[in-house]
Amino acid sequence: MNIWRGAGIGLLGAALWWMPVWSASAADLGASADLPDYATVRQSWRPSDVRLLAADGREIQRIRTDFSARRGDWVPLQDISAALQRAVIQSEDQRFYAHGGVDWLASASAAWSAAWGDGRRGASTLSMQLAAMLDADLRRGPDGRGVWQKWDQMQAARQLESRWSKTQILEAYLNLASYRGELRGVDALSRVMFQKQASGLTLQESALAAVLLRGPNAPLSVLAQRSCAVLRDLGRPDACAGLRDVIALSLSRAQARRFETPGLAPHWARQLLRDGQVEADGTIPSTLDAELQALAVRSVRRHLRDLQGTGVTDAAVVVLDNRSGAVLAYVGSSGNLSEAADVDHAQALRQAGSTLKPFLYAQALDERRLTAASLLDDSPLGLDGGSGLYIPDNYDHRFSGWVSARVALASSLNIPAVRALMLVGPDALAQRLTALGLPLTQGGDYYGYSLALGSADVTLLSLSNAYRALARGGDYAPVSTRSVDTHRPQSGHALFSPGAAWIVGDILADRQARARTFGLDSPLATGTWAAVKTGTSRDMRDNWCVGWSAAYTVGVWVGNSAGASMRQVSGVSGAGPIWHDLMAWLALRPAQPPLPDGVTSARIRFADGLEPARTEYFLGDTAQALFAPPSRDPAQAGRPRIAEPVDGTVIALDPDIPWDRQRVRLRAVDALSRPVADVRWFLDGQRYGPDGAPDWAPQPGRHVFELRDAAGSVLDRAWVTVRAGTWAASGSNGR
Repeated sequence: MNIWRGAGIGLLGAALWWMPVWSASAADLGASADLPDYATVRQSWRPSDVRLLAADGREIQRIRTDFSARRGDWVPLQDISAALQRAVIQSEDQRFYAHGGVDWLASASAAWSAAWGDGRRGASTLSMQLAAMLDADLRRGPDGRGVWQKWDQMQAARQLESRWSKTQILEAYLNLASYRGELRGVDALSRVMFQKQASGLTLQESALAAVLLRGPNAPLSVLAQRSCAVLRDLGRPDACAGLRDVIALSLSRAQARRFETPGLAPHWARQLLRDGQVEADGTIPSTLDAELQALAVRSVRRHLRDLQGTGVTDAAVVVLDNRSGAVLAYVGSSGNLSEAADVDHAQALRQAGSTLKPFLYAQALDERRLTAASLLDDSPLGLDGGSGLYIPDNYDHRFSGWVSARVALASSLNIPAVRALMLVGPDALAQRLTALGLPLTQGGDYYGYSLALGSADVTLLSLSNAYRALARGGDYAPVSTRSVDTHRPQSGHALFSPGAAWIVGDILADRQARARTFGLDSPLATGTWAAVKTGTSRDMRDNWCVGWSAAYTVGVWVGNSAGASMRQVSGVSGAGPIWHDLMAWLALRPAQPPLPDGVTSARIRFADGLEPARTEYFLGDTAQALFAPPSRDPAQAGRPRIAEPVDGTVIALDPDIPWDRQRVRLRAVDALSRPVADVRWFLDGQRYGPDGAPDWAPQPGRHVFELRDAAGSVLDRAWVTVRAGTWAASGSNGR
């Protein structure tokens, strides 16, 4: 059969040898008359990746969506190595620039070889091969091409030559050809196998590319032999030296990562891809700022390297435009530093820690339950949590006594926050947080008073956008995922009054007020006005830093994918430096937002010098000149009370620790929460320990502690129940 087919092709080739110049028009070309033109072919080309574009049109990320082949971009001929063009023409079509689509000399020679020789000589020109790429009916079948299919292919090549220029034909051929495995097109070939742009291919690499066209899956030895033959035909036999090593290295990279592929925002690209925001040309427009995005990625990687050995392996960043809600930067993980680089930590649920406190205080201000100068008692507190006593604690395990709401919020004190929530109510706060877009899955009764310290799970994206509501004067609006005009303000709805939002922002920007916890010099201090809050979740699993300027809101989370505890890392030392980098880059000397209507200022002072006198801001008519603790009766000021243990405490002994090694601290304070040492302790009616505050080795059972004066009168009493087991629940969220 092969002999007869070869003879037929031989007769066809012989006939073509004597044919005059072909003058048939496109209408005479039969089945191949509807080949597309060059412009259509180029416009219909699609890479196997979708491309995420920054707001300025720069490509910042590629996400592969088509796994049938690996295609890159369309490369114009002037950007393709001249060495590759020469090598392909030498190997595939030496008279490319001389013929009109069919090389009659090569056809006759190939026909003779097919009929009476070894049948290995080919005659398909680049134009004929391109025609087969464009028309599925012309493609080679498993048994090769028949006579009439070859005839149609020749007709199509002639038609192509009549409509396309030689430059267009060669360019399209190099971009449409399959090379090795799944690599299709010169861009995929050069950027994957050779790890460079198509313009930089060397003569050796070009020779390999040329022979891959005929034998894409040929073994190394065959490719080396054929490539060297091409080099000799090009007059460069010297280039055969070291060729085998070049080929071996290139083949080892056939599945490598694409050279110079931007990878700045993979998680945001996938999010927009899921949202169906891909344009017809395979691009995904976005509002990301290319420079800011690159800075965010660099900052995450730099600071996480500084935190090696602390359990920190991941971070996430979100930067929002306050007016429009546009996402200006979005980092979902730390990339190759991460244990789960594909996980989008910006949208992973994490315990909020102290980052919910600003919303609590804003709500308390709006409801006139507090002012920024109201005094809150930072002393030990025990609350009935339903299943046990809830005993919150401060991050540093110290207590400050009476403090103003300004200092309590700015310094992220936990006990005052719980007392503020006792005024607002857990359910009311939970409803407000849900309205702010935070993904709370339960009502306030479920979280209880621990909600003040961030026991609810949130995502960085939702938390950052909730802070943006404070930056917008209490006006909430969702994040804009589509391209928007950043100069056009987004419409929303008010969840806080502009005054309450402004006062909270003023507190969070107050360096003096946060000095108790953070000091005056920390990553939270910026060269321009910025309000900022940190947070650390229970057991040091997550830490946050979220804040805003007049124009932007920046949120940062730092932790690890496993949710394991970190060591010696807080919001100010973990997430804070990244937040500082971004806010410093964004700073254009923005002033503090102007004082809104309904906010007044007044000079105030505190009794007993609890805090320095200052100018404070108030909503409506809530201003007053003097602030003092509730009890100012001198006779009561020195009356001691039991601060620890709290009345109603349930203690579970740890069975793994000897009983005589377990201790409970006894502590007494006066009405101003100042420590009192000269007291007499009684346990179960018997004098216990020396004067002062001895520790107690708890014993199973129900016990009562009393403080008595010298006359034996009981000043305070606290009941304690001791059980075997693990320690009773207590709240301790970080700053």
